[in-house]
Amino acid sequence: MSYTLDYDTMVLLDAEDLAEAGILEAYESLLPELKKYVPQPALVEEVIDHHGGRYAVKSGAVEYVIYAPDLDDQRGESWGRATVAFFTIINDQLAQSQYRFYAINGGNDLGGMFLTPSQAEAAQKALSSKTDWPYFPKDELDWYGQYH
Repeated sequence: MSYTLDYDTMVLLDAEDLAEAGILEAYESLLPELKKYVPQPALVEEVIDHHGGRYAVKSGAVEYVIYAPDLDDQRGESWGRATVAFFTIINDQLAQSQYRFYAINGGNDLGGMFLTPSQAEAAQKALSSKTDWPYFPKDELDWYGQYH
């Protein structure tokens, strides 16, 4: 099966925006599309402590800390944590769907696409550069799950 990614359907996210207290805004803008796959999307709440320098998001019983004084951020780890949190929140809800929300690119060029696993695999075969492949963000330094 040959599959070409339709970049017109890519949701532009930008990991820096997500990390700078932008997860809820991005989530709310994604809701109309998410509702095509999930009848009752989860509530997402931001937990911001301006005085303590802490930003987290909650979905259900899980809290994702993006930045806090006790977390390392020398290499922009908050961008990675925000990306992982956002995609995990979406994909946990898609467990009963044939679709998943895949990351495309990273950093300021981060985007996301709803694809089936077979579409993602076919796109990987069609794209020569591994950094262009759809992927699931992981809490792993440097590439955060992006192929390279």
